Amino acid sequence: MALNLDQKKEVVAELANVAAKAHSLVAAEYAGLSVSQLTDLRVKARQGKVYLRVAKNTLVSRAVAGTEFECVKDSLSGPMLYAFSQEDPGAAGRLIKDFAKANDKLKAKLVAIGGQMYPASHVDRLAALGASLGADMEAPEVVAAHEAYEAKVAEFQQVAAE
Repeated sequence: MALNLDQKKEVVAELANVAAKAHSLVAAEYAGLSVSQLTDLRVKARQGKVYLRVAKNTLVSRAVAGTEFECVKDSLSGPMLYAFSQEDPGAAGRLIKDFAKANDKLKAKLVAIGGQMYPASHVDRLAALGASLGADMEAPEVVAAHEAYEAKVAEFQQVAAE
């Protein structure tokens, strides 16, 4: 069903809000997945605190403008779903990686973290960012949690550069 202008503005605003707070992004092709498979993926995303959305690439491009995910704007093509990690930077990577093991129609296309875009092959490295950071984020010391996040992003970028 086509969206009218107001609905498009709502989608862009919602995605922009999510992108502004997210730690990482994985975009994946989903063509060929059944409705029940997509429903299962959405359930797992909610459990893993990953925001999952299928949206038009032009709307996503507008939504990520001005965020650390702006780096992906020119690489969005074809039908894709977008997984934003809300708490644990590796959560979106683990979600897509684990679900793709049993569903070969789901294919990661790109990864973004720390203002940089990486190829789909880096989804494994993103997934390897431990869930331990999530525990750190719940600590009362917000500064320490932020430093832990920055350290994990730096670790990912160092490994990705290799």
